[in-house]
Amino acid sequence: MLYAILAYHVEAEVNSWSAEEDAALMANLRKAHERINQLGKLGPAARLGDTTKARTLRGAGDGMMLDGPFAETKEQLLGFYVADLPDEDAAADAVRHLRRANPSAVYEVRPIRLFIPGQGFPETAAET
Repeated sequence: MLYAILAYHVEAEVNSWSAEEDAALMANLRKAHERINQLGKLGPAARLGDTTKARTLRGAGDGMMLDGPFAETKEQLLGFYVADLPDEDAAADAVRHLRRANPSAVYEVRPIRLFIPGQGFPETAAET
C-alpha cells in the first residue's frame, strides 16, 4: 500500500536553524529513511521551499493566482514522502522513526488512492 507522509513544522523555527543544526537534522532523517526502507520502500521525498514563495490558484474558470498558502495553522507543510508499506501499522511505525529524528515536526499519514510516477528526478541538494 502506498502512503503519503506529510511533514509539517513551524517555518520560522526551521528557518532559524544554523547550517550545522540543519545538517544534523538531515543526517538524523537519513537514518530514519534507512529504517523505513527496512519496513518497506521509501519512494520520493521532498523538502519544500519557503511558503513565502508559494502561489495558489483559486477561483472559477482560469482562476486567479494568489501569493502563498493561507492556512490558519501554526505549522506549514514543509515536505512530504511517498512510502510503499505493508499496512497502517508499518506506516505508523515509519512516522515514529521520522518523529524521533525530528521531534518538533508534525507528521500526517494518508493512504494514496492514485499514484502516477511520472519521470524520475535527480536528487537535489538543500538550498542554503
